[in-house]
Amino acid sequence: MDKWYYISQEYHLQNIQNVCEAGIRLVQLRAKNLKGQELLELALAAQQICKTHQATFIINDHVALAKEIHADGVHLGQNDISPIEARELLAPHQIIGGTANTFEDCKKLIAQKVDYIGLGPFRYTTTKKNLSPILGLEGYQSIVSKLKHAGATTPIYAIGGITQADFNDLLKTNIYGIAISGLISHQSPESIKDILAIPTL
Repeated sequence: MDKWYYISQEYHLQNIQNVCEAGIRLVQLRAKNLKGQELLELALAAQQICKTHQATFIINDHVALAKEIHADGVHLGQNDISPIEARELLAPHQIIGGTANTFEDCKKLIAQKVDYIGLGPFRYTTTKKNLSPILGLEGYQSIVSKLKHAGATTPIYAIGGITQADFNDLLKTNIYGIAISGLISHQSPESIKDILAIPTL
């Protein structure tokens, strides 16, 4: 999986188009306020953009929709169905990611055989309601160290309020990759390349 992970939040299609043109190859459609036919049509259009650019396409929350359109995978929040239940519904090759805030969360998700973990938030972010406790660098260092000690190999993505100035410090914690949203939304492909310095991650 790509080490940059874009999570859409608004103006989904234009933003997904821009990040794919910039070289990001892991994209999550996170359209919390849509459902039914409107969400289906958006998901199909976003999926086509990702296919054109050979990017992995993940849908937030909606396991049934991911199954219906054969998305590359689904991302599950802590209040969604369990990864075990999702795996029963999805094809073996479809990716399942999960959200974690603590070492215990990570252990539980790993036991449920998720393909990756979004661990956060790094700092306060306006893109998510009911925010879990902030981790900061020390939180990542502690959790990633414990996971390594436990022999865990599941990819960990840092997420939540991350800025360009945070990249190097976060990577030093030995996380697998960085998930970003607002930082590169509404940016041109050229600006996104400059911000992320692709492919140096």
